[in-house]
Amino acid sequence: MRKHRPQQPEPLPDGTDTTALASVPDAGEHLDAEPTAVSNAAPVAQPGTSRVAGWRRVFSGNRSLWVTTGAATACLIAGLLVGRFVISPADAAANATAPEAGYITVPVEFGTLTNDVTMRGQVGYADSTEVKLSAAEGGDTAVVTGAVPKTGDKLDAGDIALEVAGRPVFVLPGKLPAYRTLRVGSSGPDVKQLKQALAAEGIPVAVSKKFDTATAKAVRTLYLRAGYTAPVDSSASEQVKTARESLRQADSALAQARKALSAANSGPSAVTRKEANNAVAEASRALKAARATDPPDALEIARLTDELALAKLRRKEALKKADTTAEKESLSSAKQQRADAVKQLATAKKAALPYLPASEVLYLTQLPRRVDEVKVERGSVISGPVMNVSGAKLELSGSASAADTKLLEVGQEAFFELPDGEQHRAVIAKIEAGKSDRSTIEFTPDPLTDEQTEQLKGSNVRLTIAVGSSEGEVLSVPLAALTAGPGGEARVEVVEGDPRDKERARTRLVVVRTGLAAEGYVEVTPLTGALAKADLVVVGA
Repeated sequence: MRKHRPQQPEPLPDGTDTTALASVPDAGEHLDAEPTAVSNAAPVAQPGTSRVAGWRRVFSGNRSLWVTTGAATACLIAGLLVGRFVISPADAAANATAPEAGYITVPVEFGTLTNDVTMRGQVGYADSTEVKLSAAEGGDTAVVTGAVPKTGDKLDAGDIALEVAGRPVFVLPGKLPAYRTLRVGSSGPDVKQLKQALAAEGIPVAVSKKFDTATAKAVRTLYLRAGYTAPVDSSASEQVKTARESLRQADSALAQARKALSAANSGPSAVTRKEANNAVAEASRALKAARATDPPDALEIARLTDELALAKLRRKEALKKADTTAEKESLSSAKQQRADAVKQLATAKKAALPYLPASEVLYLTQLPRRVDEVKVERGSVISGPVMNVSGAKLELSGSASAADTKLLEVGQEAFFELPDGEQHRAVIAKIEAGKSDRSTIEFTPDPLTDEQTEQLKGSNVRLTIAVGSSEGEVLSVPLAALTAGPGGEARVEVVEGDPRDKERARTRLVVVRTGLAAEGYVEVTPLTGALAKADLVVVGA
């Protein structure tokens, strides 16, 4: 900085030395600032002018301080003004004067009054089941060869669920699983279940617990209807042939034994009988002739007498009944052999009758069933579950409190909203009381399209069930509008005029008969006085 040479001050008129005045700093001047020399050309400052310059230096040197001070002052003034004119809600409420209370009224409604029960319902296929098949007989590899269903297909009684190793797996209704092969001679509840299923398919068979020849024939019919041959034992035909030959031989032996016994029982022949009689007659004549000689020969008579006695004895032996013990024993043995041959043939024939392997039947409840998932494909080897199935019909179920359950009954209509917003009807199919105070309500929806079914599956919907409805359009008021008269009659108070002006508004009482109550409203019919739609009735004051 360039420095000016100081100018020699001149004394003031009163004799004061200006040099001393120049050395005294003005108010607001920084003491540590370097003094500025006065130019020779600058005039000497007057006392008034020096004070103004000093205040300027005060303001210019502390500008930020003065700006802050000014802002604080402005905020203070604004706060005072706001506090003077702005009033809090509490102060306003405290200073306000409460208006005079009027009547609290609602208009009379006119329309159909309904009482509804609402609940949430779950949509889905019930009774999901994992399907497993019994192992094939003989330990054969279970290879899927055909009839593989697709997801969404339905399985009904008599259908083929799968074809395994060229053999069908029939779907039949039943709770018991197929755990053994059923053939002629089997008996038990599983046999009865099979016969019931066959009868339900229109195949004639008497329902019992015994698998008989008629049952085997019914099984053959089941297979033939599906285009398959019923299973039979591979060696059955040869066994039948052998049994028939044994029976033929037994019949021949029996015939011979009967003939021998018949011959033994018939006695001596006519020739034997004639010869024996002739021998006796000849001996008798010879004796008679000997006795007639004169003189008679005693020795000859004695000899002829002995010959006659011997002829008679021989005739007796020849004509007596023969012993048929041996023939009878032969006949009995022949009969037993034939009986054994008959049994053998019957057993062989039974073995040749159709039977039902456990691996060729699948019992399912609640048919038809929907295929949810298929876990095998054609050519794959079965090593576990083959598919998952569930109820074929889309089911809808919810729960209701004990109070609401009392208002419900089987056959009542319910409505729920489809994904497109359209209302759809369902009917209460079953009401099942639970262990708690809630009951399970099962519904049967009206038929749905495949697209609607897929959209609804697994969703939760709101069900509305109308449990009461007025007969047409009626007048209704809130329950709070009803009061009791001296005789217990129901009545409402109707306001005429502005209900807010309690002093000038007039009211009149109308005795009514109540009807259906629903959602806080009750049906009313005026008995004395007039009551119309939109009339204002008092519910409070």
